[in-house]
Amino acid sequence: MASNVIAVVTDSLHGDGPVEEISRCVGGAKGAVRLVVPAVEPNPLRHVLGDVDEPRELAHERLEASLRYLRQRGIEASGEVGDSDPIQAAQDALLRAPADEVIFFEYEPGHARWFEGGMFQHAKESLEPPLRMVILDGGANDAVVDIQRRGPGAISGVEHEVGTSYLPGLSRSDFSGMVVGIAGTVVAAILAAVAAADQGTATGWAAVAIGVGIGTGLVTMAHVVALGLMEAVRYRGGFAKFFHRLSLVGTPIAVLINLAIVLFA
Repeated sequence: MASNVIAVVTDSLHGDGPVEEISRCVGGAKGAVRLVVPAVEPNPLRHVLGDVDEPRELAHERLEASLRYLRQRGIEASGEVGDSDPIQAAQDALLRAPADEVIFFEYEPGHARWFEGGMFQHAKESLEPPLRMVILDGGANDAVVDIQRRGPGAISGVEHEVGTSYLPGLSRSDFSGMVVGIAGTVVAAILAAVAAADQGTATGWAAVAIGVGIGTGLVTMAHVVALGLMEAVRYRGGFAKFFHRLSLVGTPIAVLINLAIVLFA
């Protein structure tokens, strides 16, 4: 049982499950609860583009509603709006004052938001205090369906990463998507050039091949840049998975299309 708890809440608290879990952690009304509400942007594209003002306003509304809900149930709590990255928000709160435990809440698969993908793993690699991930069903009462725990001490993320200092934080899945995307883009571009050279013009099927090559290159560039240079904006979850699958599946299809144009057009 912890006496000083940080609860990272990405949605307004409602239902008995989350409140009971917080109360259990702090021993009823005896402990201190600090709510941290990250200023998350529900739309991943707007998040990458750096929308700040509206997410913070909405986070402040969620914070006030959650504090009222806890106090109505006899739990005194303080709170603050945090960084758009839930893990960074928790780190910032820990720098201001330590905690005996950090609790996160997320929805089960099927109801999870884009930023929840890999959140607990990232927390385990970044935060020192004991951690608790409370998984909710996403229903009207936010019933608790599972609880995951980790003791004190951040774990090494080495086993989840590619073993090279030039690609920090990339999983093997990330790396495979990058390799397939880059290699496929190069091949698609070469085939497009061959198609244009064979037809002596950049119109008709040659133009299609060039368009396929350009489209493949743009998707790959977005994926690689986001993974390699934008780790700070939490390029994870549904948005990342979409581009990852597009690299693994769409790029080979693009290569086959351009190869067919070269052979048969």
